[in-house]
Amino acid sequence: MTRFAPEPTVANLFGVEYRRLREPPGPPRLYVVVDTEEEFDWSAPFSRRETRVSNIAAQERAQSVLEPYGVRPVYLVDYPVATQPEGYEPLRAIHARGACEIGAHLHPWTNPPFAEAVNERNSFPGNLEARIEEAKLARFVEAIQRGFRLRPLYYKAGRYGIGPNTLRLAARHGIQVDFSVMPGVDLRAQGGPDLRGLSAGTYEAGEHPVRSVPMTRGHTGPLAAFGPAVNRVLDAAPALRLCGALARVGLFRSVALTPEGVPTRELLRLASGMVRRGHKTLVMHYHSPSL
Repeated sequence: MTRFAPEPTVANLFGVEYRRLREPPGPPRLYVVVDTEEEFDWSAPFSRRETRVSNIAAQERAQSVLEPYGVRPVYLVDYPVATQPEGYEPLRAIHARGACEIGAHLHPWTNPPFAEAVNERNSFPGNLEARIEEAKLARFVEAIQRGFRLRPLYYKAGRYGIGPNTLRLAARHGIQVDFSVMPGVDLRAQGGPDLRGLSAGTYEAGEHPVRSVPMTRGHTGPLAAFGPAVNRVLDAAPALRLCGALARVGLFRSVALTPEGVPTRELLRLASGMVRRGHKTLVMHYHSPSL
């Protein structure tokens, strides 16, 4: 019988204790989360002028795949989508037939008020001063209410840029579920947060009423069952470049549950392996311009 390495049930992020909740009985649950945003070149500098949202009309292609299976994706719209008819009208029609949910995805560089410099560090919402982060979130929630005629319950900080004030501010503006964490990644080199302490699941975070549901990211290969222990070894000796070596020979690969650049067979391995290890809440994500 395979013995799985235990994953931590408590983690600390920005001084807040994250406690993983017991998975509910029954079959696994799948969230499909779409970063619903303007078209822009990720290799180019951030720009307030990039606000084109022509890709939103293409989301019906995804709906034609998801709806027959009863999947209702969560479209996490950003400010350009929420404030332009070309952005909100197609999604409002999908929502009107009960086929999706609408949430918020904050890109600071395109979300007023514009009180901060445009640079990589400030592209992570959680790095902003609390007053600026809240001002943007308040303006954003109002825009979603105008465009979609609803109040968003779901939130995701752009670039997984959660910060020390994010959940408190999100709760103040009615958010109930936060998708801002990509577990197992360290974004400090780009100015972002270190999210290596969290794994898949559903978490309570301190005294905040907002539930944290990280993106699904895990491991495949023969060593996947021992993920936490293997990661500790890899983190302790980064100069040895063991992570790449293990991936090349197929022993241990880090994989996110996304169709963007990940083969279907690898997604199936990831999902089935995580379910075997007791994970029953999975989150698949992609970006709307990918269609």
